[in-house]
Amino acid sequence: MTILVTGATGKIGRHVIQQLIQRGAKPRALVRDPAAADLPDGVDVVQGDMLDVDALRRGFEGVSTLFLLNAVAADEFTQALITLNVAREAGVKRLVYLSVIHSDRYVNVPHFAGKFGVERMIEQMGFNATILRPAYFMDNDLTIKDVVLGYGVYPMPIGGKGLAMIDARDIGEIAAIELLSRDRAADGSALTRINLVGPDTLTGTDVAGIWSNALGRAIAYGGDDTAGFEQNLRQFMPAWMAYDMRQMAEGFLTEGMVPEQGDVERLTRLLGRPLRSYRDFAAETAAAV
Repeated sequence: MTILVTGATGKIGRHVIQQLIQRGAKPRALVRDPAAADLPDGVDVVQGDMLDVDALRRGFEGVSTLFLLNAVAADEFTQALITLNVAREAGVKRLVYLSVIHSDRYVNVPHFAGKFGVERMIEQMGFNATILRPAYFMDNDLTIKDVVLGYGVYPMPIGGKGLAMIDARDIGEIAAIELLSRDRAADGSALTRINLVGPDTLTGTDVAGIWSNALGRAIAYGGDDTAGFEQNLRQFMPAWMAYDMRQMAEGFLTEGMVPEQGDVERLTRLLGRPLRSYRDFAAETAAAV
């Protein structure tokens, strides 16, 4: 049977596609521009997006399981609802959804609240589903490596509660494992939620210390200025998105992204190996400079 992957050209989607292929699956990808998608051989590509109902109907032909991933967008919630409705219409009962950790606690963050709404819809519609709830992607910090290297400051306002940052490659592998498990599962299998976390829960000061060790020189934590963070983001993203990210950062300061007991052990068993650490990420990034 066929697994349809949305968000296939993003950093997580590409890892999911690659992991499915390595495990002998033949995924299908919904992409806006097949010519620019640059996906591996063997991927069945359908042109369209999650607001294109006709493309979704073509994409779901013969599909048994859905991987639903939405990028942060002003109409993210609408995209997800349309996709889920068309999936049900096509007879798809199994899915894996990439949500976010603490989606039920960061209640004023638009893209968190939207993902929690999608989780509720998945439950109400009766899908045989796994909901993956990742913490902060450590790969996001590739966007600020020039600040770290050039100015000696780690600028992300992640606060002192701690974030259990996770590597995108681990997310992709776990998602592929869960997709294949769901694809083989019996009808009526229970919905499950899995927190996706890294092995360490790190504060801003902790992360600055890791970069100091990786680079062999002092790196300072830039502090908890979420207003300044919003203004910096507005230089390269829409104002509404920068504000959304600021609300998320304020959640970092008040809530953190802290695993529940047993989360790390569960993921380690699922992967059959240790989770990748932020220390490894910083070392790899420093070595590539």
